[in-house]
Amino acid sequence: MHSEGEYLRRLDNGKIWERYCGFFDLSLDEFMEIQKHLLLDEMALISKSPLGEKIMKGAQPNTIEQFRSLMPLTTYDDYAPYIGKCQDDLLLEKPYCWGRTSGRGGAPKWVPYTQPAIDWLVKIGITLFILACTSKKGEINIGNGLRVMQNVPPRPYLTGVMTWVINQQMDLRIIPPLEKYENEPFEKKIEDGFKIALREGIDVLGSLTIILLKLGERFTEQSGGLKISRDTLHPQTMLRLIRAFRNSKRENRPILPKDLWPLKGLICYGMDTSIYREKLTHYWGQEPLEFYGSTETGLIAVQSWRKKALTFFPFLVFPEFIPEDEWLKNRQDSSYQPSTVLLDEVKPGNCYEIVVTNFHGLPFLRYRQGDLVQIVSMEDKEAGIKLPQMVFKSRADGIIDIAGFTRLDEKTVWQAIANTGIPFEEWAARKEQAFNKPVLLIYIE
Repeated sequence: MHSEGEYLRRLDNGKIWERYCGFFDLSLDEFMEIQKHLLLDEMALISKSPLGEKIMKGAQPNTIEQFRSLMPLTTYDDYAPYIGKCQDDLLLEKPYCWGRTSGRGGAPKWVPYTQPAIDWLVKIGITLFILACTSKKGEINIGNGLRVMQNVPPRPYLTGVMTWVINQQMDLRIIPPLEKYENEPFEKKIEDGFKIALREGIDVLGSLTIILLKLGERFTEQSGGLKISRDTLHPQTMLRLIRAFRNSKRENRPILPKDLWPLKGLICYGMDTSIYREKLTHYWGQEPLEFYGSTETGLIAVQSWRKKALTFFPFLVFPEFIPEDEWLKNRQDSSYQPSTVLLDEVKPGNCYEIVVTNFHGLPFLRYRQGDLVQIVSMEDKEAGIKLPQMVFKSRADGIIDIAGFTRLDEKTVWQAIANTGIPFEEWAARKEQAFNKPVLLIYIE
């Protein structure tokens, strides 16, 4: 079996695009056919899994319809007693590795990744590189030797796991080097990474959106104080600095990060990406590619080469969607079991809580990870994509309800604060009572 790096060397551009981005050409019927086939495979694995038997509580569905009717919706609390401390005795096989989330209230969620799931994460990671570095369908601007600067948490966080396994399958130049810096403090990794990048350059930069925003702001503020030092005397560094000074003087502005590092692609994640898209492009010179996923599910959806709404991947999870009215009934009565619809039943303009079932032997079945998404259209006509297009809306458990009249989510508040133009570090919003009426208080640092 070839590594992904070998495929990138051996295949022509058309075959490379088909291997990593061919799902954009699927019809909705073809997408659902792949999904149902993979779900039937997953059901066969579930029937052999001691963990699956416990979660299914003895139910043995033979069809997808039976699975959806017999299998209740689940949360991590249903799995925590069996895998919450990295136990593997109820799994079909020992996992390739474990991933974790930071969790809420200090309690992390641990997730076992199988080898097939890791293989798909590598392929999808390369998909991100391809899409980040192009604005045209079919165009391939990456290859082995790609210089990738990663400002992401280390293993066992998902972004760290993906960086590590992609680096094993493709000849990347990770900045700063993983072997040396994976466990270094985050601030040191960023500082040393940019020092290395001054000499070597960067092709792709990947990070949490808010980190890239703050780096861009602070770099621009401090660019007037750049001084010659031993670190800047390297010929490549000096050439890079001279070009940057020339660009900034010509446009009569401070030096921006894009002057020093003309990127091929920018990859961002976080619910605030759409809010700060223009600022990120201003600082870094590339429109960011946004993806959506989680530690429990891997990557669920990604923007196309147009960098607009997101398209679902068919290969890692089987998504179901709780309509907003069903979600509200469940929010008001926790014993109420909301119904779901499938991707070929969603309606444009509507919001849904997303529910996922893992493929490839991962453990989560009809899993509520607590996110609301909005279907913005049933296709992207300009791109020729005939699959539903989505955007991340908010956390389902992060809604502030005021007197049943107004519902505010984190993204809406974030957008409102950004629109004021007030500089800030952090913010918090809280519903309180004043004069027997509900009020919304926003605290800004």
